[in-house]
Amino acid sequence: MSTHTEHPAPQGREPLDLNAPGLTRFDVVREGARRDDIEIVHYEPQVLPGTKAERRLTRVVAGFFLLTGLAATAFLAIYIWWPWEYAPGRGGDKFYTPLLGATLGVALLAVGFGILTWGKKLLPKEVSIQDRHEGVVDEDSRNITGQTMLYMADELGVKRRPLLGISLLAGLAPVAAVAAAPLVGGLISQPHKNNQMFTTGFAAAEGGQRIRLVREDGRPVRPADISSGGQLTVFPGIEHGVSNKHADSPTLLIHLRDTDADNSRRANERVGHGDYMWGNYAAFSKICTHAGCPASLFEQQTNRLLCPCHQSQFLITDNARPVFGPASRRLPQLPIEVDSEGFFVAKSDYTETVGPDFWERP
Repeated sequence: MSTHTEHPAPQGREPLDLNAPGLTRFDVVREGARRDDIEIVHYEPQVLPGTKAERRLTRVVAGFFLLTGLAATAFLAIYIWWPWEYAPGRGGDKFYTPLLGATLGVALLAVGFGILTWGKKLLPKEVSIQDRHEGVVDEDSRNITGQTMLYMADELGVKRRPLLGISLLAGLAPVAAVAAAPLVGGLISQPHKNNQMFTTGFAAAEGGQRIRLVREDGRPVRPADISSGGQLTVFPGIEHGVSNKHADSPTLLIHLRDTDADNSRRANERVGHGDYMWGNYAAFSKICTHAGCPASLFEQQTNRLLCPCHQSQFLITDNARPVFGPASRRLPQLPIEVDSEGFFVAKSDYTETVGPDFWERP
């Protein structure tokens, strides 16, 4: 059974005395609406207080909010403790991103369904008509506004249904932590932990053996293999060096023209990389420092390297400095030389972080 209240529009009615004894909060709300030329023509509770229907709906809404809290807490646990570093095979790291997406999706869906159920099933139905007008804000208007806000809080039923308030707090607190976790976690946990951001396939092998630069088919590269003004994508000459296991290692080996090479050497000396080139040859990472795309479109005339994803451009003759687009950090340069057999080798691994990295952004 449900009840409803009809409120016909007043005709020539005097304003109600808001300080009169016996006025309910709804009386003040209705009076405020009428003074604002709003007439509440229909107001009907959807469920009566204390009925089985109200208790059932309260449990449903509370269940959605508690599910939100559980899913958000699971997101935090996975984000903090689940193994995320890539490893070959079918380890637990393969589930890291899907589990984050699933738990966050469940949390957002549950809080959405909880709010919708609360609003559509528990809050009263109201039909109001308003005329436009302009008025001066006086003491009564402020009183009416305050009482209206309190009345709205009462209608939410949190005081009468404490389970809703508790479940809402339990559900939304973890959601707030989910929003803060990536930001706070990135500041607390140094992403260079165990030096993984600095290590690529060009790191010297055991015994200090230097790694050769090889083509995609594994053949080592000689200086004569690249004509003046040309370039070649090279990889570390190690086992699986051309595979995704070393996806951070693709490098662009460029044979600069004489004048361009002189400019590049002077630029290297300014930043302490005077011995990174070998002759007119320079090697730079192909992993764009903006979003990790392959920066592989080399323009010989301008010595610019273009990343096709977001159009970042890097000036090779100036330490691969970004000169256009969203990238804000230069491409790392690989120190190179030629070994006793005449093949290019890496003198060391990259000395700067390869690819996009939060801690390196200006």
